[in-house]
Amino acid sequence: MSKDNVISAVIGVLLGFIAGSLSHEVMSARQPARFVPGSTAPGVAADPNAGMGAPTAPAPGAQAPGAAPAPGGGGPAMAQVQEMQSRVARDPNDADAVLALANMNFDIQNWSKARDLYARYLELRPGNPDIMSDLGVTYRELKEYDKALELFDQAQTIAPDHWQSRFNEVIVLAFDLKKFDEADRVLDELRRMQPGNADVERLASEVNRQRGAA
Repeated sequence: MSKDNVISAVIGVLLGFIAGSLSHEVMSARQPARFVPGSTAPGVAADPNAGMGAPTAPAPGAQAPGAAPAPGGGGPAMAQVQEMQSRVARDPNDADAVLALANMNFDIQNWSKARDLYARYLELRPGNPDIMSDLGVTYRELKEYDKALELFDQAQTIAPDHWQSRFNEVIVLAFDLKKFDEADRVLDELRRMQPGNADVERLASEVNRQRGAA
């Protein structure tokens, strides 16, 4: 390979990395941090099995489901992805590996794969509102907005205090469907549930900005 070709290849890799980092920045601005049940501190990963029996240690490389990727942070290491893929291939019923692999695909914005894996996890361990909300986010990114709203509603039916699904519901209603009146009703409820939450207030400001631009 010539020197010019090597330089072009390196530039291509760097541009891809920068684009990926910027995409993570956007995702971070649009996804609320998750709370540990009973905690008021944002940004702490919740146990995905909370309330569903004895907690288990997170699988290697797994990110808290629904939590935003760290701004500018890299995605999962290839070795971690390969490890989880190998575990799932050996045992498709390994729910922890399925969830870890789903989170990895979420982090790299491989929405179709993340959707399929979250759906599989819910087959193995049904009734988890956090994962329902995560699955709803993947449908939203795939522009299947009605399906996304359906998943958020299911999460709220199971856990009436599940504020993250309401946060994401506001995004779909206001940003994607331009249903601002409906978004306002959900936003009012969200503010009552999360008073003083800076992410919620930023969301409210952005909804107003979107309404003005519509």
